[in-house]
Amino acid sequence: MNYGKEKIKVYRTYATPLEGVEPIPESSFEGRPNTLFGMDLRVQVEGEAFLASFSEGDNSMVVATDSMKNFVQRHLGDYQGATLEGFLEFVGAALLETYDQMESVSVSATEIPFEERPVPGDDGFEASELVFGVSDGEAAYGELSLDAGEDGPVLDDQLSGVTDIELVKVKDNSFTGFVQDEYTTLPERENRTLYVAMDIFWQYADPEAALGEEPDRYVPAEQVRDIAQVVFDELDVNSIQDLIYRIGLRVLERFEGLESVSFEANNRT
Repeated sequence: MNYGKEKIKVYRTYATPLEGVEPIPESSFEGRPNTLFGMDLRVQVEGEAFLASFSEGDNSMVVATDSMKNFVQRHLGDYQGATLEGFLEFVGAALLETYDQMESVSVSATEIPFEERPVPGDDGFEASELVFGVSDGEAAYGELSLDAGEDGPVLDDQLSGVTDIELVKVKDNSFTGFVQDEYTTLPERENRTLYVAMDIFWQYADPEAALGEEPDRYVPAEQVRDIAQVVFDELDVNSIQDLIYRIGLRVLERFEGLESVSFEANNRT
């Protein structure tokens, strides 16, 4: 028996900065100040104790979804970590510790990305420390599942990602050698513009590494995004399938602590 709350949009100011991440050749990203730290979060809780609410209309064990929203907001203020996944683990564990009727909880979130806005400074325009815009671009993603263990909450599963990547490469992309039959009208192209959209997801061999408590083991969404655009720039692409395969190989090469990489990608040319 499970139920939950989605579209919990929450943010805080001056969270702990993310520092100490490992640099990679494809990216200039070395950390983030977390001056604004926000996400769109979803909670789903599970337990046999909730059966009566389904079968008998008995809500005596039900935590109202509005209370879940308030719980998330309160705990974001208390969170001392620096990563989206770390907060998901923090709030998911707190739910299990607070409500005995919850046997497991799944918490997922998409980052609400904020970007610095330029303002005049002593040496020309510089990034404001006070004013930010909400970005429509790429966003980090996290999803964690926790179980109520005998000795406390146990992290059962993890998925991290970066979503809504959109890239256009103006030449050096081909599409040739595909099946030609009576249904084919698309001509082969030796050189074309290619507009791709993709979400990239990854799992760690050790799910605890996703929390960011050891920054040198953490994989930032910004670095994975940068790998995607560098590989796209370098590769003479003959198919999107080949492109995402090469990106996946590079991600696994750069981050030895990952177990797998997966994609959702499509052609928007």
